[in-house]
Amino acid sequence: MTARFFAPRLLLGTAAIALSAGSAEADYTLHVLHTNDLHSRIESINKYDSTCSAEDETEGNCFGGIARVAAEVAKLRADLAGENVILLDAGDQFQGSMFYTTYKGKDSAEFMTAIGYDAMAVGNHEFDDGPGALAAFIGAVPFPLVSGNLDVSRAPELNGKLHGTVVLTVGGEKIGIVSALATDTVETSSPGPNVVFQDEIESLKADVAELEAEGVTKIIALPHTGFLKDQQIAAAVPGLDAVVGGHSHTLFGPGGADYPTMVGGVPVVSAYAYSKFLGHLVLTFDDDGSLKSATGAPILLDASVAPDPAIAARVAELAKPIAAVREKVVAESAGEINGAREVCRQQECAMGDLVADAMLDRVMEQGITIAIANGGGLRASIDAGPVTMGEVYTVLPFQNTLSTFDAKGSVILAALENGVSQIEEGAGRFPQVAGLKFTFDPSAAPGARVSDVIVMAGEDWAPLDPEGTYGVVTNNFMRAGGDGYKMFATEGTNAYDFGPDLADVTAEYLAAHSPYQPMTHGRITRK
Repeated sequence: MTARFFAPRLLLGTAAIALSAGSAEADYTLHVLHTNDLHSRIESINKYDSTCSAEDETEGNCFGGIARVAAEVAKLRADLAGENVILLDAGDQFQGSMFYTTYKGKDSAEFMTAIGYDAMAVGNHEFDDGPGALAAFIGAVPFPLVSGNLDVSRAPELNGKLHGTVVLTVGGEKIGIVSALATDTVETSSPGPNVVFQDEIESLKADVAELEAEGVTKIIALPHTGFLKDQQIAAAVPGLDAVVGGHSHTLFGPGGADYPTMVGGVPVVSAYAYSKFLGHLVLTFDDDGSLKSATGAPILLDASVAPDPAIAARVAELAKPIAAVREKVVAESAGEINGAREVCRQQECAMGDLVADAMLDRVMEQGITIAIANGGGLRASIDAGPVTMGEVYTVLPFQNTLSTFDAKGSVILAALENGVSQIEEGAGRFPQVAGLKFTFDPSAAPGARVSDVIVMAGEDWAPLDPEGTYGVVTNNFMRAGGDGYKMFATEGTNAYDFGPDLADVTAEYLAAHSPYQPMTHGRITRK
């Protein structure tokens, strides 16, 4: 057997679900309700995935929010009374709005408990404030958090608190839950040196085999690895009946991937992100525990779903302390500033140019000539009209600071190659830049995709000199090696990592250039 990390097992009878008497002769149907990547969108969101205004809410233009999630889950449980229902979350409740920066997950714990989740995967952003913040969240919820490929035996905050597998008893049947967290979390978040990762697929194979050996015949994977890896998991891990994933914010249903997407006989699903959808997967098993059919659809939580009044009232109460900061208008925008995930992780985008320009403008007098920002650090768009501080914090929620350092041209080229190395996966490392232009070829092999790099030299553009030294500004996450930018940590010199907050810098730049004219400037060319 593959070497295993020792995370505790958990067997649960699920109190928050409707149970039905099992029958040895009858098919067994399980309704799997699921969310993922809410990213602290406790309040409703607009079409740009940012916090919805009261005016838009009144006009029926908003989606999601935890009160709508609560209402739809309650409705489905009532509609399915007497049937078998579980509610799962595939990770990344943390990070993404001022609710997280204010409450650090306490609000999510409160609302998920009230809604009655049955299990949750650990997402990469659950580590954004280190293992301690995740441990506090685990201690505040009654449901298990599962991630079988994490060895936390050397992390005292988490040791004994995460589960390798979970078994839910639903309608007299055992439902196994297994999970794995993307191994690149060491680059995309802050798990620290004491959390050790095992290969996702090998870990899941071992966990499924252990459950099967104990007689569990119905097993659902709840990974936080992204749609591409989820499909690989479905193909490679024997014994899985479904993969209910997160991490890549993939749209399923009309305009997106098939719901479910079948990989062999295994359904793969997810529910986009930001509370906009509630997934509803219907699995039917025969008497031997073999999957007979998989159907369902993601449910759009639009204005037709009335928010749960008690949850909505609590959300409003928690919003009061942050209202003054969030509602402050800092600038006007003459048009939409596009920060969409599917754009900023693939090509130059208007939000990337704005943030990179703001960074460079702030430190240009220090001799800095190049700015590089990670597309994954941009979490929303901003619509035309007044720009509030709350919108800026929604775009830039990570509380990153400006970092400056010197680097050779060869280091900058290596950084750009890293930035475009995982474009097929929509990875957050894609570079948005200022003071620099480059071309890349996504059909070339990773590490050999970037060409024609030119930099500002006074008032003119000049080829990047591999042996020349340049002043660079980025954020402290990237400077420390995040998103694969290890070369900044190991080869950058004269570093200063304690500059002003990136959101504040961007807000001040917008204010100085109000009304701001969003645009791209031809800095990144894709062959």
